[in-house]
Amino acid sequence: MAEAGETELLQLRQEIDRVDSEILRLLSERGRLAQRVGVCKRAAGSSQFYHPDREGEILRRVMAENPGPFAAEQVGRIFREIISAGLALEQSLQVAYLGPEGTFSQLAAEKQFGTSASFVPVANIAEIFRQTDSGSTQFGVVPVENSTEGAVNQTLDLMLDYPLQICGEVELRIVHNLVASIPRAAIRRVHVHYQTRAQCRQWLAQNLPAVELCDAPSNAEAAQRAAADPEGAAISTLAAAQHAGLELLAQGIEDNPENSTRFWVIGKIATRSTGADKTSIVVGGAHRAGSLHALLAPFADAGISLTRIESRPARGALWQYVFYLDFLGHQQDPAVRSTLLALQEQAAFVRILGSYPKAVF
Repeated sequence: MAEAGETELLQLRQEIDRVDSEILRLLSERGRLAQRVGVCKRAAGSSQFYHPDREGEILRRVMAENPGPFAAEQVGRIFREIISAGLALEQSLQVAYLGPEGTFSQLAAEKQFGTSASFVPVANIAEIFRQTDSGSTQFGVVPVENSTEGAVNQTLDLMLDYPLQICGEVELRIVHNLVASIPRAAIRRVHVHYQTRAQCRQWLAQNLPAVELCDAPSNAEAAQRAAADPEGAAISTLAAAQHAGLELLAQGIEDNPENSTRFWVIGKIATRSTGADKTSIVVGGAHRAGSLHALLAPFADAGISLTRIESRPARGALWQYVFYLDFLGHQQDPAVRSTLLALQEQAAFVRILGSYPKAVF
């Protein structure tokens, strides 16, 4: 029986080798097609090589057609890397993110663009906008909201300061980890980003109630500071901990087990309607009773689902507010287009921040 099992195992391995060779042949064929697409785009004078709408359609199609046994999300991630490698044959993409290496922003950027893009770490969110607006990078990835702590107000404010478009979104499950080069009992300080601290507030109070919490500009920087602190630890990603030479002491210490952050992809391109889109706008209402109701009524009348409403103080107007709205649909869709026209009749101003494919996974 053992001999028969070994024979079957050998046959299965030979079959896997055959399939691998066929996969490689097909990958090479896809790569050559991608190169020809790049040649056609250059011949047509196009400077836009990255199309998040087209990419979203591909990922949704292959995930829907997936027969198993791989999970749909696994198939999506594999094809994201295939698309990323193919795009790199057409044009090298430069993408700015909140650094240093190992941050959640880097993980979000890699999830959106695949690892074949060129990623540029910058010191703060404002610099992501500056780099993208100046053309130093084609795209930027910025955090916009966390499921526990809410909106990232700096991102919302900067969207009004720069003539950039939202052309994609990324949803990232956030797992926080306590890391250090010393035992937990020896920890006197924990280096942590302020939003991370808020997301781990209960765990810290229960497990490290006496330690000093030291602010860090990012989770990756927190790991670097902990590595240089003989009595310090950090809350960071595993990638940042590994980069800093730290050990994992406790994993998944966030208070909310469903803790997630949503990121926007910003750039200078517009996307077409795919049938699975979102639109983000900012509106200002007249300073009178019922103005918010007047702004929201066109969406209710058209049956358009609002997925997010966020208010921010209006600049230069005391106690007045602007409203950031996300809703399902694309600005090119007839129902959305007519709703936006109706909204403009009610609002003091309307600015479309972008229509973009919904996050696929």
